[in-house]
Amino acid sequence: MKIFTAEQIRSWDQFTISHEPIASIQLMERASLTAANWISEHSKTHRKAAVLCGSGNNGGDGLAIARMLYQKGFDVDVFVNDIKREFSEDAAVNLKRLRGISGISVRNFNQVEQYSFDDKTIIIDALFGTGLSRPLADEYKELVEWINKKDNPKIAIDIPSGLSADGLLDGDSMVLKANYTLSFQCWKKSLLHPETGKYTGKVIVLDIGLSENYNETTETDYFAIDDSFAGSLFNPRNDFAHKGNYGKAVIVGGSYGKIGAAVLATKSVLKTGAGLTFTLAPQCGYEILQATCPEAMFIEGGNRSIKCFDIDKESTVGVGPGLGTQEETKKGLLTFLKDYQSPLVLDADALNIISEDQKNLQLIPKRSIITPHPKEFERLFGKTENSFKRLELAREKAKELNIYIVLKDHHTQVVIPEGNVYYNLTGNAGLAKGGSGDILTGILTSLLAQGYSEKNTCILGVWLHGKAADFASEKHSKESMLPTDVIDELGNVFIELNRKKEINL
Repeated sequence: MKIFTAEQIRSWDQFTISHEPIASIQLMERASLTAANWISEHSKTHRKAAVLCGSGNNGGDGLAIARMLYQKGFDVDVFVNDIKREFSEDAAVNLKRLRGISGISVRNFNQVEQYSFDDKTIIIDALFGTGLSRPLADEYKELVEWINKKDNPKIAIDIPSGLSADGLLDGDSMVLKANYTLSFQCWKKSLLHPETGKYTGKVIVLDIGLSENYNETTETDYFAIDDSFAGSLFNPRNDFAHKGNYGKAVIVGGSYGKIGAAVLATKSVLKTGAGLTFTLAPQCGYEILQATCPEAMFIEGGNRSIKCFDIDKESTVGVGPGLGTQEETKKGLLTFLKDYQSPLVLDADALNIISEDQKNLQLIPKRSIITPHPKEFERLFGKTENSFKRLELAREKAKELNIYIVLKDHHTQVVIPEGNVYYNLTGNAGLAKGGSGDILTGILTSLLAQGYSEKNTCILGVWLHGKAADFASEKHSKESMLPTDVIDELGNVFIELNRKKEINL
């Protein structure tokens, strides 16, 4: 799924109006009906709605939604800044339609504090849409601040008021904190970053029938990894294949007290389908790895930590889980990187060792995949003001070093050397536990060994990781799910992928 800027979204609306053809007021009606239907279907116990409407087209959507909810049996009240205020052309039409309905009251914002927000009332935010370019001020800021204190469920139409579609607004911005955001047609960047996404609640993308031709022909650097996209990259198993067809993967990791990380990564390699799996670890982890991962072969790399990186050059390598940063390990890793030319996966302590000297970045083999969390990224490339700036720096570094950067976050971003960014939509807060990153390293190493391109390895890998975590959270909860539960669910994800491939043949 493509992610467009606010300007591109406006152009998408206009293109649809011109080429369908359809009048702008009819397109607003279509979008509003889609939103009203979703609200009605999901509001079984809340049948009263307070709709906050601005004077622009987002407010026009809100006015139309209010009318439609009333027709569906909701008790509806509408709040606007000033009935005499100049509204956009389409919003004015919907305000006029609303006035013809005696059962809907239209009030001013200054009456909101006297309104009875009982436990059956939902609040619908249609104050500002994607075109907002400056922080909320005056009565809008005061209104949103007051509404945020209410416990009632809040639904934002297209985007929570106070947010820009494209990133952070300058200065301090008051933002309506929604429980749900009904985003029209596509994701927006600000719904996917932690500083802004914290206001969206659960995001629901509603198809409102904008032009598919515009979507296909308009270029963007930003994409969302949804189930359909990830599924299109998956290659089912060939019935006549043998283990040699699915690669030789080597996990390099583990040190005294951190063998568990190597176990998690190794199990992930196996469960993701590599043909042959090896673990290069210190001798102190031999019995643990052989007992927990009997399908993998053991390569001794040292006693209590790894000092010898003796790896077959035909292997695909994932380095870092539980590696440690002992001097002998540092020396061994850097020597290995000087001689190894094939793309590999680098994570955790491998990145920490590299980050100790900026010259080490040049040792990363071209087309390799690195998987830093925010702190590891900072050590490697420097501190940034926010996640938007961090992403732009990652784009620069991916191009400069010709590498793939997997920026781990709530919506993990895959940054490729060509500059494109892919936001992952799977995963949940249950992954915020030690060991989750080791699993991702194993998944990526396995896919790369099986012959997936570096780009497709990253995109499919982060989706697989998140999807398995979603399955695990459904069974165990986000609080109680373990990294091993995520590994156990990889099989169910592959069952789903194979079933969908069979259906689409």
